[in-house]
This record gives sequence, C-alpha cells and structure tokens, in this order.
Amino acid sequence: MTALDKYARIEAEGLWRQNAESQHRNVIVSVGHATLTITDTQDRPLAHWSLAAVARDNPGRFPAVFFPDGDPDERLELSENESEMVEAIERLQRVIEKRRPKPGRLRILITLGVLSALVGLAVFWLPQAVKNYAFRVVPPIKQKEIGLELLNYITDFSGKPCNSAFANNALTLLGQKTIGGKGSLFVLPTGLDQTIHLPGNLILISRDLVEDFEDPDVLAGFVIAEQLRYENDEIFKDILNYAGTFATFRLLTTGSLPAEKLRAYSKDLLIKPQTSLKFETLIQRFHEKRIRLTPFAYALDVTGEKTFALIEADGLAGIDFAPSLQDGNWIQLQNICGG
Repeated sequence: MTALDKYARIEAEGLWRQNAESQHRNVIVSVGHATLTITDTQDRPLAHWSLAAVARDNPGRFPAVFFPDGDPDERLELSENESEMVEAIERLQRVIEKRRPKPGRLRILITLGVLSALVGLAVFWLPQAVKNYAFRVVPPIKQKEIGLELLNYITDFSGKPCNSAFANNALTLLGQKTIGGKGSLFVLPTGLDQTIHLPGNLILISRDLVEDFEDPDVLAGFVIAEQLRYENDEIFKDILNYAGTFATFRLLTTGSLPAEKLRAYSKDLLIKPQTSLKFETLIQRFHEKRIRLTPFAYALDVTGEKTFALIEADGLAGIDFAPSLQDGNWIQLQNICGG
C-alpha cells in the first residue's frame, strides 16, 4: 500500500479563504492524486492545490495553516482535531519530494548530454537538433512555468486576469465541463479577440466572449476549440523555434529562457492568426462533452451558412445535451470582470 492509498479516503473539516479580503468559510478537505481538493459543505469544488506546491505557515503549531506556494493570501486552516489530515499532507509531500528529480542532478545530466551530442554535429543540423532535444526533455511542470511567465508579460497589454470570489467558482465549473482537469482558464479584460493558449495548457479568454452572449455554450465552444488547438499546435516547440538555438541551450543548462524573448513572443501571440480546425474534430469533441455545437456555430457565422455542418450535426447526434453552466453560474461568470 502506497502513502497515497493509505490517505486516499480521509477527509477533514477546515477553514478556507481565497484571498486576504475574503471571509473564512467552512470547507471539506480531501486528498486526491497528488492534489489537495477543497470543497464547500455542498461538495462544490472551490480549489485544487498541488501537494508538491503546498507550504505550511506555522510548522508544529495549531491550527495548522497551509497555503499554495507563491500565494500566501489564500489559506487553509486545520485544527488540532484534524491532525490526521495534517500528517497526511506532510507525509505525502515528503513522498513526492523523494520522487522528484533533483534539479542540480538533472541539470548536470542534461548539460553533459547536450555537450556530448554537440561533438561531431554538422553546423546546419545543430540548431534544430537542440530544439528537438529540448522539446523532448523539458518536463511539463517547466513548460507550465514558461506559460505563466508569458501570461505575466501578456498582462502588460491586457491587464491582469479578471478575478472575483463571486465568479471564480463558475469559471472552475466551466473548465471542468469543457477541458476536465487538463488545464486552467483565465479571462482577460482587454487585448484579446477570442482565445489563445499557452504552454502548460493555460487557456486565455476574451472578456467579450463572457459578456456578449446569452448562451454559455458559446463560451464553452470557444474553450473546447482552443483546447483542441493546444493539443495539436505544439506551442512549446514554436516558442523554442522563436527563441532560437542559444536561448534553447540556455534553457537546457540554466532552466530559463531569456526574458526579452518571452516578452517579444507574448506580443506576437496576441496577433497570431488562429489555427483552423476540422469540423469533424469539433463535432467529435463537442459531442463527447455533451455540449451543443449550434450556439458556437452561429457565433462563428451569424447566418449559419459557413457552419451549417456543425448545426446539422446536433440534430443528427441523438445525444442528450447538457448545459455547460446552469443559469445562476453563468450570471456569476458574466460578472467576473465587474460587469
């Protein structure tokens, strides 16, 4: 029995706040697959924390105070009565840490591998070979870090992602309905026409898509379409090609890309044309999610002439469709940027 198996079924009661201005609320805490799940008393999800990135504010004291690394304003308090959960969190963190590759050792191995590969390579073959190698060996967690760096630069033009305690839960529910636990959704107030994606499966959404349509299935459709682009586009490889050979080599040896390269790429990303998707691919994914294509199709073409195949597919599917969001949650989400 692994440590995760031992603690997979335990739950605890605690107090949680989203940020420094939020009120504490009673929550239920449970352990998932390397995650900590926080739900309200009605079993509605409020937050998912990676156990590897959870920090404790007061080791050895109660109530135990935890927060996601990098966001100390979001907090979870567990009383001494929930010591079993506290022990579970800290033990699982130790297990994860033991299994995690040591950055220093990994960096040395990567560096030695690159230096060995460089011996005898032809000048014209080397640049793309280094990029392909980086694409294979850079782990997903590092790719997500780069995605978050890009998001930070994009906010210089778009403003910070919209954030509202009133609406964040609705955005989480939309993400669960459309892309499951694969990525994260962010609504940007300006600077974006529809949607774009970043490494780490970060999907950025224009405020207009949230506020300008009456049917949440329109927004859900754009999110699903962008998820398909993320799965097909290999954006991380595109970033490496944009950054160049020396920047890629720096990533392999130091773990970071030059800030000026990421800043420039973020500007280009905002004006880059979207990749077109085959109707067959859209139809299959929408119907897997039991979401109607028709609202999305009319949002793409108000006449429906160019998207008739999508509209027709709903009628032929024989599927019991489900709304992407309930009315109350949709109203909340439409106010995430302040209305």
